[in-house]
Order: sequence, then structure tokens, then C-alpha cells
Amino acid sequence: MRRILKLKKRFRVIVGTLLFPVLPVFPSGAAQEESANDPAVVLREILVASCSQDAHRFGAFLTQRNATAFATMTTAAQSTLLQRFVLLDQAGKPSSKQDGSGNVVVTCTTPRVRTQLEIGKPEIRDNLAYLPLVVNDGSDNADGNARRVTMGLVLENHQWKLLSLGVLLLDLPTLAEEWDRAEIQNNEKAALASMKELAGAIEKYRVIYTRLPQNLAELGPVQQGSAKSERAGLVDRNLADGRKDGYSFRYVIVGSNEIGAPAIYELAAIPLDYGRTGTLSFFRDGTGVIHAGDHQGAVGAIMDPKVE
Repeated sequence: MRRILKLKKRFRVIVGTLLFPVLPVFPSGAAQEESANDPAVVLREILVASCSQDAHRFGAFLTQRNATAFATMTTAAQSTLLQRFVLLDQAGKPSSKQDGSGNVVVTCTTPRVRTQLEIGKPEIRDNLAYLPLVVNDGSDNADGNARRVTMGLVLENHQWKLLSLGVLLLDLPTLAEEWDRAEIQNNEKAALASMKELAGAIEKYRVIYTRLPQNLAELGPVQQGSAKSERAGLVDRNLADGRKDGYSFRYVIVGSNEIGAPAIYELAAIPLDYGRTGTLSFFRDGTGVIHAGDHQGAVGAIMDPKVE
């Protein structure tokens, strides 16, 4: 799973005050109407969706502008956004209750972290609502570890939507652009590494079985018993299937030696979704040199610049 530079920095600021996750339970029926009208319930559901990593539910509590941007993000980007939002690297188990003062207290539990978060009474000003949020790590010294932040909601089409975390506005269109650029950079680095891994596996296969594999699947994980030419156990399942980290991989045998045994091959890596998962196409020629160029999602060529 790839981690991001610029966006990560911004999320540290956004979530640094928010600290870990929070998680309640989704309302249904009449409770949905309550959710639309009560800022505290809306915030509870936002935190639940984030902790549960439910992208569809989370999107329902975004302003129209942010919801549109969120919907166009890749699944991986949405997932990582939710993880950053609550500082989790996996989905948590949510529960919620009311304390003696009537405040909602949500608890998020993962195998490694148990965090409690208390939502205070909302302060409503025209179409804006501000809610104090107190987060602690669930330890005995809760007060000493507590973090406080104010969450902002805005009334849009008669429903409360997430507007800000602390003093920072949630601007997903801008974040999505940064995220796409960062994800492209990570995917391109991963694709280049995968090309080299495949080439290494093919050469190892050639030494073991005295021929080139007929396809990438023959390099894949062993299904039963020991490694065989049909499943040599030299790469993971994703590379054997020819799809990994936003790229598809192609392998072609293009030449043979004087006794008819295949000897020359080419590899190519192409973005699965050009402009979203990558822009560069990678091509490894028959001499082992890797080239890279922008082909608008088509296969690269030997004329492209060499990759050092």
C-alpha cells in the first residue's frame, strides 16, 4: 500500500488534532430523519463511516462539491482518505452510547487501538453548526491524553454536511488532484519495480526449466505440491495475472535461437486507467533495456527514453 507525500502532510495537520477513530452505528428508518436534522447525530455517522471505511456512507455526508470529487477518486484513494481521516490503517468496530450529560460517546476498537470520542452540544449559527469533539486513547489517564477539536457542519439542502475539521475547510477537489498526482507517482515507481521483478523471475525460470515461460501465469504461485513449470512460484498472484498497482503487464516472446527454443522476450506495463493510475507506459526491449514514455494509455516503444 503506497503512502503519499504532500497530501499526507496536509492530512497530518487535518487529523493531527483529531487523533484516532470514532465509531457509532448507522441509523435507519425514522432515525435517518433525525440524522439529517441533528448535527451531533450527523457527526456521529460521519465518524462511524470513516472508522468502518464505508466510502458510500461517508460520501452521503459531504457537501455536493466535495461529494462529486470524492466519487471520482479511485477506490484505493477513497480508502486511504478514510484511513487518514481517523488515523487508522484498517477498519474498526464501532459502538456508541450517551453519557450522563446526554453527549454522544463513540468507541472505535481495532486489534491495536481502542479510542473514545465525545461529541459535545452543537452551537448553531444560521446555516453553520460547530461541535466540540474530545478524543482520548481509552487509557486510565483519559483527561491527560485528551485532544480537543471543533468540527464544522453546514446546512445544505436541509441536511447537515461536513464542512471543516478544526480551522481547516475540507476541500476534496484540491485534495483529490494532489492525491491523483501522488498516486500516479507511486504507481509508476511500483510498475517499474514490477517490470524488473518479472524480468528477474523470467530469467530464473529460464535457468530452471531451460526455456522461457509461455505466459506470466507460469511464473505464479504454486497451487499444489512443489513448484513446476506450469506454476513456478516466482511471483505473486497479481503479477502472474498481469495486473498490479494500477498497471497491466504484457509478456511476449519475439524470437528464438538456432535450435528453435524461444530466447528473446519483451515486457510492457500500461496504466489501467490513464491519467488516474498512471501516465507513463513502460517497455522492456529484447536486450533488457527499459524505456518509458507517455502514450496516452497505449503500449510503450523502443524509441522511448531509457529508464536509468
